[in-house]
Amino acid sequence: MDKRKRWREQEQRLVERWNAAALRYRDVQAEISSQGAENEALKLKAQTARDEIEAVRREVARLKVEFNSGKRY
Repeated sequence: MDKRKRWREQEQRLVERWNAAALRYRDVQAEISSQGAENEALKLKAQTARDEIEAVRREVARLKVEFNSGKRY
């Protein structure tokens, strides 16, 4: 049971990271659309948010492989 609890907490943190990164990306996209795409600082913020989403996506893929191989649950 201790492993399952730890895995659930890990998955919950992953969901929180995903939601936070997606929210940042949506906010930056809204700023870009209102101010125009010429702002380099906004482009950098958007790229950072995309990078975080991609990192979380890779982590989800790793957990999915663990689950499908029987290493989780």
